[in-house]
Amino acid sequence: MSSEVSTECLVIGAGPAGLQASYLLKRAGRDHLVLESGAAAGTFFTRFPRHRQLISINKVYTGWDDPELNLRVDWNSLLSDDPELLFTGYTPRYFPQADDMVRYLGDFAVKNDLPVRYGTRVVSVSRPDDFVVRDQHGVTYRAKRIIAATGVSKPNVPEIQGVEHAELYYDVSVDPQNFVNQKVLIIGRGNSAFETADALVETASVIHVAGPGSLKLAWQTHFVGHLRAVNNNFLDTYQLKSQNAVLDGHIAGIRRDGDDYLVKVKFQRVNEVVKEIRYDRVILATGFRFDASIFAPECRPQLTINARFPDQTSAWESVNVPDLFFAGTITQARDFKKSTSGFIHGFRYGVRALHRIHEHRYHGVDWPSRAVAPEAVTDAIIERVNRTSALWQLFAFMADAVLFGPDGVRYVEEVPVAYLHEAVARGDFGDVEEYLTVTLEYGADHDKVNPFDITAGRTSQEDTSGLDGRYLHPVVRRFRGGELVDEHHLTENLENEWDSERVHKAPLREYLR
Repeated sequence: MSSEVSTECLVIGAGPAGLQASYLLKRAGRDHLVLESGAAAGTFFTRFPRHRQLISINKVYTGWDDPELNLRVDWNSLLSDDPELLFTGYTPRYFPQADDMVRYLGDFAVKNDLPVRYGTRVVSVSRPDDFVVRDQHGVTYRAKRIIAATGVSKPNVPEIQGVEHAELYYDVSVDPQNFVNQKVLIIGRGNSAFETADALVETASVIHVAGPGSLKLAWQTHFVGHLRAVNNNFLDTYQLKSQNAVLDGHIAGIRRDGDDYLVKVKFQRVNEVVKEIRYDRVILATGFRFDASIFAPECRPQLTINARFPDQTSAWESVNVPDLFFAGTITQARDFKKSTSGFIHGFRYGVRALHRIHEHRYHGVDWPSRAVAPEAVTDAIIERVNRTSALWQLFAFMADAVLFGPDGVRYVEEVPVAYLHEAVARGDFGDVEEYLTVTLEYGADHDKVNPFDITAGRTSQEDTSGLDGRYLHPVVRRFRGGELVDEHHLTENLENEWDSERVHKAPLREYLR
């Protein structure tokens, strides 16, 4: 192996985002290389989630023949032209096992003959001119640009006095027999915390799950990273008085007392009363963070959101390091706890958009578009909102655009909303006099609406004046000179098929006129 390798684009990480990026680069004939510290693709999934069940939907039987529609309920497949490389062919389980993901990603890399170097751990990234990357073997890699697809690899440890006494979700035992008759505190109220709690219900004597603020449930907020029903059996044991509890408050300190731990909890529901509670075990399940330690000071990306993620532009580029881009779960900094960029079914489209951004910026390739007759715009929009998986998954974040200019009307698919506005202003899409964005969105305060409360009423299915917070709606907005002119809402319907001539097409046609 040469001690120095040069490439146009270096991808760091062969998880799902890194493989998706490599697939698109290879298909476009671009010079690139992928570096992976593990022995195979998807190393993260060989360890996480700790109890091995994924919470990403894998719906095999949909009743649809349209592969685009099927991706709405297939949250694990990467985007490719090979129908055999769909995750749904690897297991029929609705919530698959992590080992199925490892097997799938390995096959995706091999069958596409992606240029991945395994067992190659990046130890430093510097930038004297080009990026210079060194691995643990002393091999140097030079690249014009980098796509960091390393995920969130470090435990997110909050600043709690005595936190060193807690065991980390990262490496705590997953054998319930190791917790027999013990009183256990789990700090954190995300899926990893409740996944752990559910696993201990049969053996631990008492389990408390603690964290500040109100517990958020995914079925209400529409954010799939909030607590999922598949992990919330523990809530039954709390509300039905079976010795377990959810503690609403801040952990103020942990101290050792013999073989036990005394934990100060600052409760929010009772005027922030502080109570010290005794436990046998304390587990920290407070998520993960991006590791920026490999980057030298001159090219270390600025961090955001409590220093958990790299700060990024609308093109997923570091705000302070040009030509350093990000892909995968770390791109959730752009839509944190709002849409789905932190998950495969969201960031697979983000990676495709990132590839198109690179094709334009570095190779002069225009974003794919098609000409549309002015009188056919309504049908084009209706056809897309009834089929698109990208706008469905990355709701409110990804848009289609209809561009009006002196040369006619063009339809452009799957552009991040923020990037679209900036790109039109720069002239990246040519001479645009006016443009429409087409998104799928929930209504305002949708995360505050109880979708099962029938006393709240509902908006009429023929009302276009606003969005019902419980349902996904297509929204068409008109922009001129970078300013929002007006907008039109397609009315909600329970089948999510916006194809009624009277209710959907005619009002949209009138709006566009």
